[in-house]
Amino acid sequence: MVKHIVLWNFVEGFSHEEKAEAAKKMAALLEPIKELVPGAVDIRVIQNDMSSSNRDVALISTFDTAEALAAYQCHPAHVEAGKYVRSVTCDRACIDYEL
Repeated sequence: MVKHIVLWNFVEGFSHEEKAEAAKKMAALLEPIKELVPGAVDIRVIQNDMSSSNRDVALISTFDTAEALAAYQCHPAHVEAGKYVRSVTCDRACIDYEL
């Protein structure tokens, strides 16, 4: 199994409501890709409002193999979702690791 975790902040100037709406749209674009990519086990977008966090939103996903992760990353639905994600976020951090 491979975990793929990406963390972002929203672009500066977003209100609380704009952040919530952007996170909701990110989830609507990214989470359904699980059904399109063989080997995708789980894909979730999480917005966290806790003051202890230093990122606004996370993508937490699990894949059967590194090859399944690679297929996800180049899948047309992911490429299209990435256009929106890049338009509303900054400060991307990512970690991929095998379980």
